[in-house]
Amino acid sequence: MDEAPGRTRTERLAAEIAEAIVTGTLAPGHRLDEQALADQYGVSRTPVREALRQLGTSGLVEVRPRRGAVVAQVTPEQLAELFVAMGEVEATCARLAAQSMSPLERRRLDALHEAMGELARAGDPAAYAEANTAFHGAIYAGAHNAVLSDFALSLRRRLQPYREAQFRQAGRLARSHAEHATVVAAILGGQAAQAHAAMLRHVTLVESAVEGLLGRERGTGRRG
Repeated sequence: MDEAPGRTRTERLAAEIAEAIVTGTLAPGHRLDEQALADQYGVSRTPVREALRQLGTSGLVEVRPRRGAVVAQVTPEQLAELFVAMGEVEATCARLAAQSMSPLERRRLDALHEAMGELARAGDPAAYAEANTAFHGAIYAGAHNAVLSDFALSLRRRLQPYREAQFRQAGRLARSHAEHATVVAAILGGQAAQAHAAMLRHVTLVESAVEGLLGRERGTGRRG
């Protein structure tokens, strides 16, 4: 298994297993055998065990003491609630970032956004997903509110597999980057209300992209 730049073996493995779950290759209730996964991905059982623990925090996997791990059942209602919370929290972070980011933080955010444009044009979903995490993380930090940032990161971890899976859709990288552009322009311009609205719209569109992906997978009969 090749490791993506900037990711540990465990993180890369967790992402691979998460994508299999989100896309329905691994169905709800499926028992996740550590040795079988280790053989499949060409690794030892240790990174598999750590990857499953990571996925347990996202709600994709149920880790049962002395009974092993199984793919969890995440309902559309649960997913919708998470996205509503994520949208409100990220929009608030964007609003505060527009008010509080230092000039250096604003320059770094702008540079990261520009670099992501190259990744979008190159059609590199893995690298774009990694940069996307850094992009949103910069906005959380730019809000200069540790409590809110921790909350945003916690929600992010739970939705990360879904947010990464969306980039498999044709044209989604370019659309995501265009949505980011509106957020960045508002933050750089110190326009708090506009930053809040732009981020809320962006997360809503992310949710729509995820729903489209899951709906298509269900239509193939691969989920459940």
